[in-house]
Amino acid sequence: MCVRNLGFILLVWIPQVLNAQSAVQPCPAPRLSGGYFVPEQESYPHETTLTYACDNGHKPAVEGWWATSYCENGNWFPTPQCIDENACVPLTIPNANYVASTNGWYEKDDKIWVTCDEGYEHKDHDATAKCINGTWSSVPICEKSAEACGEPLKIPHAVIIHQGYQELFEADSQVQYECEDGYTAERADTKTVICISGNWTEGPTCNRRTTPSTGHGGSAGSSRISKPDKEIVRQVTTVNNCGTPPAIVNGDFVTNNGRFLEYQCAAYYKRVGLKTVRCYSDGTWTKAPTCKPTFCVVRTAAFSHLKPAGTKYIYDRETEKLECSRAGTFFNHYSETRCTSGKITFSECCNSAKIGMHLCNDLLPMGM
Repeated sequence: MCVRNLGFILLVWIPQVLNAQSAVQPCPAPRLSGGYFVPEQESYPHETTLTYACDNGHKPAVEGWWATSYCENGNWFPTPQCIDENACVPLTIPNANYVASTNGWYEKDDKIWVTCDEGYEHKDHDATAKCINGTWSSVPICEKSAEACGEPLKIPHAVIIHQGYQELFEADSQVQYECEDGYTAERADTKTVICISGNWTEGPTCNRRTTPSTGHGGSAGSSRISKPDKEIVRQVTTVNNCGTPPAIVNGDFVTNNGRFLEYQCAAYYKRVGLKTVRCYSDGTWTKAPTCKPTFCVVRTAAFSHLKPAGTKYIYDRETEKLECSRAGTFFNHYSETRCTSGKITFSECCNSAKIGMHLCNDLLPMGM
C-alpha cells in the first residue's frame, strides 16, 4: 500500500519538476545592428547580464554610451538596441506623462507633448520638448500649481473618509471628515472641505457629544446663532439659486451638474483661475476664470521681410518657419518666427539647411 502511494506521488511530482526545469531557457545571442556585446558567444544561461556598446554614429536606446540586458527564460530584457546618435531616448519628467514611442526611442525632430499630473502645471507654460541632434530641447517642468492644496489639515478627533492618502490635491478637490465615535461636528455641512486657490476651506470642529443642559442653554444658543450667521453668506448651494451664469470672454461653461459650473476656454486660449464656479446662498457667484491668449497672430503682409501668405497663428512657445520675401540664390529663405507670452520675435532670413544646423542668428526682437 505504501509502495503504491509512493509510486503515485513520484508520477505526479516528477513531471512537475521536469516542467519547472524546462521553463528556464537559455537566451540565444541577440541580434544587435550597429553594435557589439561582451562576452560574445552563441547562447547565454538564464539570469545572465549582457553588456553591450554601439559603433560610431550610434548609441544605446537608453541613457549612457554602454548598456546592459538581462536574460530571463529565453528572452532579453530590455532588448539590446543601437539607434542613430541623433535620435533621443525617452525622458523622465517628474509629475508628468506623455505618449510613449512604440519603438522605445524618438527620431531626430520628433516632438512630445507633456501633460502634468493633477495639482501640477507647466512652468513658463512650456509643454513640449523636441529631439534635436540626440538631445531634448526645452524639457518641460511640472511644478506645483498655485491653485493646488497640500494635504488637508489634521483635525482632532476626526478622520478623512473615502480618500486614499496623497500629498497634493488639484483645485476644487473635496475631502470629507468624519468625527470619531462619541464626538460630533457642530454643523453637518462643514464636514466637507474644498480646495480653493491653494487653501482648504474651514473644516469641522469635533466636540464630545453631551446631553443638553438647561443651565447653559442660553450661552450655547448665543454662540451657535453668531457663527452660522457669518457662514450663511459663504454657504455653497445649487446653481439655480444664482440665476444667469457669469459670462467670460473667449470661453463658456461646458458642464452644469446642478452643484457647480465648469468653464472651458476656446482653442488657443488658456484658463486662468478656477475652472469651476459655484453659487452662494446669497445669490452671488464665486469668481469666474478668465481666458488668456496662448498664441501670436502674424499678419505676414505687415512685415516687409516676409512673403505675404495671409494670417498665421503660432502657439505660445512654438516656432514656425515663414517664407521670406527675399529669394535666395539657390534656395528659398525663411525666418524662424517664435511666439513668447504674446510677443513675436523673428530670426534673420536663412535657407532651410542653415536653419536645420542652427547657423542662423539668434531670434531678433521686432516690433509689430
